Amino acid sequence: MNSTPTPAAGGPPVAGQMTHRQILNALSGLLLAMFVAILSSTVVSAALPEIIADLKGGQSAYTWVVTATLLTMTISTPIWGKMSDLFNRKQLIQLGLVIYLTGSILAGFATSTTWLIACRAIQGVGVGALTALVQVILSDLVSPRERGRYMGYLGAVFGLGTVAGPVIGGLLTDGLGWRYCFFVGVPFALFALVLLQRTLRLPTKKRDDVHIDVIGGTFMAAGVASLLIWVSLAGKNFDWMSWQTAAMVIGGIVLLFAAVMVERRAPEPLVPLDLFENRTVVMAVIASVAVGVAMFGTTLFLTQYMQLARGYSPTASGLLTIPMVVGLFGSSTLSGRRISQTGHYKRFMLAGTVALTVGLALMGTIDEKTSLVEVGIFMFVLGAGIGMVMQNLILAVQNVIPVDKIGAGSALIAFFRSLGGAIGVSVLGAILGSKVASTTADGLAEQGIPSAGAPSGGSIPDVGALPGPVREIVEHAYGTGVAEIFLIAAPLGVVAFIAVWFLREKALGTKSGIELAAEQAQDGAASDEPEAPRRAPELREPVIH
Repeated sequence: MNSTPTPAAGGPPVAGQMTHRQILNALSGLLLAMFVAILSSTVVSAALPEIIADLKGGQSAYTWVVTATLLTMTISTPIWGKMSDLFNRKQLIQLGLVIYLTGSILAGFATSTTWLIACRAIQGVGVGALTALVQVILSDLVSPRERGRYMGYLGAVFGLGTVAGPVIGGLLTDGLGWRYCFFVGVPFALFALVLLQRTLRLPTKKRDDVHIDVIGGTFMAAGVASLLIWVSLAGKNFDWMSWQTAAMVIGGIVLLFAAVMVERRAPEPLVPLDLFENRTVVMAVIASVAVGVAMFGTTLFLTQYMQLARGYSPTASGLLTIPMVVGLFGSSTLSGRRISQTGHYKRFMLAGTVALTVGLALMGTIDEKTSLVEVGIFMFVLGAGIGMVMQNLILAVQNVIPVDKIGAGSALIAFFRSLGGAIGVSVLGAILGSKVASTTADGLAEQGIPSAGAPSGGSIPDVGALPGPVREIVEHAYGTGVAEIFLIAAPLGVVAFIAVWFLREKALGTKSGIELAAEQAQDGAASDEPEAPRRAPELREPVIH
């Protein structure tokens, strides 16, 4: 006879009684939501040149179509994380999907770059919700000890979205038009909404003392936006050393300082500052910034390497990055299973930072003539390093913070990873542009070819339309330029290794977030009940047999 309790119809699952199949069933909507978040940022990359040309935009619009999403996603991530500690997480992630749907549909009907940029900003708010809440809801369903094996599925979805995005975007742009790059995410988001409604069961939160720190959130958003806009536009729209730089950097720092002052006094701060008193959280933040710069700031340029240095189409360039995804998926899945079996995660994170450093260094040796087999091996090593570090940083933080701050803590790591990625894309992109311009100019001078009309580092050339000698020079410039930014990013792998080395490993907990919250509620209820008066022992006459 089976004595395992079953959940009530429509209610949350009984704590500790979810089988592997039940957890996968509940995760199905979350995984699809994560795929939507990744797809939104990668599917447009292959279509951007045609989009900007069709809407008659310039280089500034090209930059802002990408920056708008990254900006609002980064700013909104900690806000969504804190809200998940205060409100129902299922409803929040569904709200995020609705916001993403709204932005996607409106973007598909854009008639100007200004309209498109605004819609991309709306998309970013929705993607910020998905980025923050998927990991938090996973912590509700699964204990830290068992969470590692399910982190592998998130890594697999991340890799699939990274590869499938450019491929789908290239096929849609060539076959149906660029507008379908925005419409393609709509059915996935709608299906995710249905799955979440049918499969995800979370306890309803009831709090009467909810306070939202609007002032602190405004200061924080403005400060981060000032710094992100600076790193996005510096070197393109104005010089790095200019009055615009001084105004944005100083203004951003002042606004963030004001945010810290407000957060210290707020009853419900968006970013609880006491989290930074935990060494694991601090080290994970440092490692997340380094991983974000290395991951987003380098893998984004793999597409440019394949298209501009090797001459492949957008579809083919997406397929050629599969080795990196295989490495990411394999290492994330295998290390997650071993973490669940052994309860130890630090050793895998250290191995991941070593692989990340080695992969970046190996990618720093390529050029336009490097064998694709070698490039594939190097990408595999790089992906393996990312897979062993990226998800496990959040696992380490979730394991050491209180259950009532799990949302803010998880979003904090995602926030700094996105922030590092945004900085990496801008800074390394500026370095790449400068390197391409100087290498192209030197190559043209050596060949005695006039530089007038030749491509510069500030614009992306149509390599196929260039004359043969000029094309070889440009391919060499991009081949060596992309390699240089990988080499520059390699020391960040060392920074991540040092941060993980000083991270304190704590035994993984065996209770899910739902169980811990239930225990916390029971303890609170017990402490609120008045102590029952003691009764004198009842005297009874002895019974004689």
